[in-house]
Amino acid sequence: MANRKYTNRRYLDALEQKVLVFDGAMGTSLQVQNLTAEHFGGEQYNGCNDYLVISYPQAVEKVHRTFLEVGVDVLETDTFRSNRITMAEYGLQDRVLEINEAAAKLARRLADEYSTMDDRPSTIDGQQSMINGHPRFVAGSIGPSGKLPSANDPELSNVSFDELVDVFREQAVGLIKGNVDVLLIETSQDILEVKAAIIGCHKAMDETQVWLPIQAQVTLDTTGRMLLGTDINASLAILEGMGIDVIGLNCSTGPEHMREPIRILGENSTLPVSCIPNAGLPLNVDGQAVYPLEPEPFANDLYEFVTKHNISIVGGCCGTTPEHLKLLIQKLDAHPHPERPLQSTPQLASAMSALAMRQDPPPTLLGERLNAQGSRKFKRLLLEEDYDSILEIAREQVDFGAHALDISCAVTERPDEAELMRKVVKKLEMGVDVPLVIDSTELDVLEIALKTAPGRCLINSTHLEAGREKADKVFKLAKEHNAAVIVLTIDENGMAKTREKKLEVAKRIYDIAVNDHGLKPEDLVYDALTFTLATGDEEFANSAIETIEGIRLIKQNLPGVMASLGVSNLSFGFAPHARPVLNSVMLYHCVQAGLDMAIVNPAHVTAYADIPQEEKELAEDLIFNRRADALQRYIEHYENVTTTTESTLADPTEGMTVEQRLHWKIVHRKKDGVEADIDEIINRGDFPTKHETAVRTLNNVLLPAMKEVGDKFGAGELILPFVLQSAEVMKKSVAHLENYLEKKEGTSKGLVVVATVYGDVHDIGKNLVKTILSNNGYDVIDLGKQVPAETIITKAVEVNATAIGLSALLVSTSKQMPLIVNELHRRGLKFPVLVGGAAINRRFGRRILQTESGDYYEPGVFYCKDAFEGLETMDRLIAPEQREELLTRVRKEADVEMGRVSQVPEHRKTATRSQVQPEPIQHPLKWGQRIVKNMPLEIVLKHLSLNELYRLSWGAKNTHGDEWTKLKAEFDARLDRMRKQVMREKWLKPQGVYGLFPCQSEGDDLIIYDPETVNSALPSELTRLSFPRQPYDDHLALSDYFAPVDSGKLDVVAFQVVTVGQEATERFDALQAKGDYSEAYFTHGLAVQSAEATANYLHEHVRRELGIPENQG
Repeated sequence: MANRKYTNRRYLDALEQKVLVFDGAMGTSLQVQNLTAEHFGGEQYNGCNDYLVISYPQAVEKVHRTFLEVGVDVLETDTFRSNRITMAEYGLQDRVLEINEAAAKLARRLADEYSTMDDRPSTIDGQQSMINGHPRFVAGSIGPSGKLPSANDPELSNVSFDELVDVFREQAVGLIKGNVDVLLIETSQDILEVKAAIIGCHKAMDETQVWLPIQAQVTLDTTGRMLLGTDINASLAILEGMGIDVIGLNCSTGPEHMREPIRILGENSTLPVSCIPNAGLPLNVDGQAVYPLEPEPFANDLYEFVTKHNISIVGGCCGTTPEHLKLLIQKLDAHPHPERPLQSTPQLASAMSALAMRQDPPPTLLGERLNAQGSRKFKRLLLEEDYDSILEIAREQVDFGAHALDISCAVTERPDEAELMRKVVKKLEMGVDVPLVIDSTELDVLEIALKTAPGRCLINSTHLEAGREKADKVFKLAKEHNAAVIVLTIDENGMAKTREKKLEVAKRIYDIAVNDHGLKPEDLVYDALTFTLATGDEEFANSAIETIEGIRLIKQNLPGVMASLGVSNLSFGFAPHARPVLNSVMLYHCVQAGLDMAIVNPAHVTAYADIPQEEKELAEDLIFNRRADALQRYIEHYENVTTTTESTLADPTEGMTVEQRLHWKIVHRKKDGVEADIDEIINRGDFPTKHETAVRTLNNVLLPAMKEVGDKFGAGELILPFVLQSAEVMKKSVAHLENYLEKKEGTSKGLVVVATVYGDVHDIGKNLVKTILSNNGYDVIDLGKQVPAETIITKAVEVNATAIGLSALLVSTSKQMPLIVNELHRRGLKFPVLVGGAAINRRFGRRILQTESGDYYEPGVFYCKDAFEGLETMDRLIAPEQREELLTRVRKEADVEMGRVSQVPEHRKTATRSQVQPEPIQHPLKWGQRIVKNMPLEIVLKHLSLNELYRLSWGAKNTHGDEWTKLKAEFDARLDRMRKQVMREKWLKPQGVYGLFPCQSEGDDLIIYDPETVNSALPSELTRLSFPRQPYDDHLALSDYFAPVDSGKLDVVAFQVVTVGQEATERFDALQAKGDYSEAYFTHGLAVQSAEATANYLHEHVRRELGIPENQG
């Protein structure tokens, strides 16, 4: 429990004895009472549930009683929205105190009525009293304000931190006056608002002189993040030290999506943990919110959280009923309060994620380039207020390895350091995912930064140069906002120079911060100070040694504290290219002494092992004062050393012929200069015409380059995105080469319809075929990428095509090819089909020549390894004699490939039925179709199959071992980015329609009946579906699993169709049109797998509606 004073800690006393159970949904329970505007006090208050405690308290009392009757321990007041900002929507902003006090008194009266006495002691107002045998407690509900102070929205963010603090202070005062037992901050979506609410609660307690426990609960979506991206680790790091007593989750999702965050809280929080979920995520079914999680699985999940993850408090949020809580209470049976960890890992946090203050291996790197005193570029941008460029500097530091960013905005040219700091922090908080180090000597600057930054910051810095007065103020500020503090070993006598003096000052600061202000030792980060070695001043010759040993002494004598250092101060005054080695060597030795953090430019740090031995010795001679001439030798060495520039790097294509260079660029995905290379080849005039040169270049340079790419892809050496990047280079090259290809004029030799098959977004091969055919006398209709089978067939019939050309890059999409061949055969159409692509080979072409009926497709299927073989095949198909010869050869090859002659499968001649005994399921309450709009995107994305997404749709099927580990990490990061983008831009819109219909089976058929006639003696048949039957083993068919006609029973069949919306297709098409094939590829893959996820999600809902257990259906 938190180390705080209380005038009422009955709630915490009870919590030490057992797991406590909160009540369930207030809003859902009120909704079923069908209240009218009159109940709400008039039309102007209609729908304001919180005002019911004034206008019609009987409704609220009824809800409270239903939960008390089943045995809950804690009632929440009906005050979720009772703050000044939200109540202003009803003109009730001036009645906030009245509403909160009334709601608290109502809940208090009922809680006391249902309590029974016991003889355990408790403390109220400093006096021992008797705790109830089954005491009922009241939690004062404080919901969000509706504002998002962390965001940068003109309406949602138009509120200051101090204004929010006062909003929540006012509400908390009303609840305290109504005699609640705990202040409950819940359903919080912006972590900065949570901080404001906690501070507001503390101010309310100071005002009323009543000190109560505080329970703070955030709400996460199914991705495990708050609305603005804060994850559970960051939430814990930010809130745990802010003077709260319980931390937890509520609302938003059901328990199934809280598992991982709850595990993290259960394992890492020193505070008791609460979990109050919804009854699952709601579905919008025919316009109504339906919470799908039934009482039993709800209770089972929360019981698991208590027993497996040591959760202390449970209850129900939206959609939970007294029955949910009754089963939960029965299952828990006064379960003892679980143990909590005694210590937590010291962390800082950005607005989104947490960072361990001690990195393994150390040190934690604090980027130093956002300092107006040390960076001329940053100072210039700051004065210009070019915050976008400042953000780029921040990102560069993170890219180079900075774990956190030091920010100093003090400039002599501007008096408004606080405002500059606010704007920089505001820009960086959502722009970089690292914690911020607030570097200022001014208290108002530190305070405004802490009120702007959502994360857990590190203050840089304080000391005792002018005594303890200022340090006291900094520590008070740090305690209030849960910030860590860098403390300098400086006292009234100045900067400590010896190791002993550094330790003496450190101990004095420790006593003030820890014993007087209640900071934890790990909240203190000691900077033992270093001095430049560039001056040659004898006084500082041993200063580096004293710094290193000072770090060691502080860490040994003050357990738990940390150490930091502004490493680059050591090299101040040296030539720029001489500084990195000295800094890096000093950093290495400080880390060996126990340094945890370093303020450095990560780009200027070199691994100790990578520093040349000579330079390492020169630096160590200077740092450890091993030679009298160490400084001179170090300076002279770097006067004779120049840095390597990019212009001196070797050109990988140097010495290659232009053909080799062009080949290399395609393989290595380099677009620049390919047109110039092609022009050089053409203009060299090696062949009689430019056309001939272009053909030979295509045949001997471009196609072999892409073949190499394809071979590497097939061998698993390249993943698909790299192939696409090479294809983009290839497309650019072919487009330029077409300028030199002569189109044969005159009568057309034939008309070919070409397409990349459905599901496949790759068209480089198809485009080459189009180029070659169209330049050799054929008309070509290009249907584009991922074209459905019906579109291809319809177009071929419409234009009376000479042949159809199909392309596919992926094994999964190549399955469309036999589908098209079979459909052509079934319809009796006579179009020869040419197939090609990286995913298939000649044997594949031979196999798909045979259709499902066992007959060969008469017009033929022809595999073409490249565009030129495609041209050769077409030329033979339009010549009657050559055509017959080609068909005969292909059929013979297919006979050998298949190992048998064409025959009708035996199972088509048998009617043998399986031994499956169908078990008809319970009929639904409502037959027919349902429209499911606005499926929760975040939960749908949780149903993604990562294996299918990564390996099937994103092309990593041949990647294994270390390469797969690396690629999976890249894909994980990409998916995380795309999830955020999708959630923000909503270009995926999962929707669906499903229907439940009466049915019966008859042999291989399933008969679907009209639901309107289900009660008649002879239901009307809507349609029937015929299923294929297994020709071997059990002779299974899908129809076997439904009640047969002769059973006299009606069964149920469910159908569903889903979509992720037209916008996904439009987005893909736009990316394709821009030539951004890589991004289009990933977008397409995510959209396809999201549709699969949508189907899975809807299927789960259908199963729940029909009461089908998890191991069925």
